[in-house]
Amino acid sequence: MPCPENLEIDGLRHKRSPARVLTELVVGYSLILLAIWTPGAIQRAFMFAAACWIIATSLPGSSTVYGLRLSRLRQGWWIIAAAVVLAGGAAVFAACIGTLQIPFRYRQNPGNTTGYIIWSFVQQFILQDFVLLRLRRLLPSARAAVLAAAILFSLAHLPNPLLTAAAFFWGIASCALFLRHGDLYSLGAAHAIFGLCLTITIPDAVDHQMRVGLGYLRYQPPATTHSARPP
Repeated sequence: MPCPENLEIDGLRHKRSPARVLTELVVGYSLILLAIWTPGAIQRAFMFAAACWIIATSLPGSSTVYGLRLSRLRQGWWIIAAAVVLAGGAAVFAACIGTLQIPFRYRQNPGNTTGYIIWSFVQQFILQDFVLLRLRRLLPSARAAVLAAAILFSLAHLPNPLLTAAAFFWGIASCALFLRHGDLYSLGAAHAIFGLCLTITIPDAVDHQMRVGLGYLRYQPPATTHSARPP
């Protein structure tokens, strides 16, 4: 997927040294991985540390202003429309083959849907504004930065094979679209649409309820399941 090489991004003009940018990226990504691969209270501590680090390194003077400009939403509306069409087609196909479902965690607590939507936007913020723009400063080309960001994004979804593959391809697509349009909101919405589509079309036994890291390995299937299809 082509990435425009001559695109000027506000966040890439900051005067932080490459060493500082690399340190910010390595520490932030390491804290994310530690949160993914640790349990309980330790995980929450690493999640809090990662959030604090990302916020602290994304204050004024960094890259974040670019992706959060509401004015750019009008350039990416078609991304949301395309996601709806693709997800709708996948849902129809899943209904035909009998895999359409209401995931147990959403049936048990409908509020999980809202939580996932918010988390989708957070992930896109981290991927584009925290990871991609720093890689764009460190690497010689936009294509290299997009590929590196997609690889880091997919590695954060191990050992879930479905999400690891999906994260790689979505990472490439979303990063390329971000460099072209600079709209974080449409990408967050598309992420949520695609993610929720996976939850209702892929059996929990395959995706382990969309878990990654230690959660994927420790997954225990719920006692009951519920299908969206009528009996």
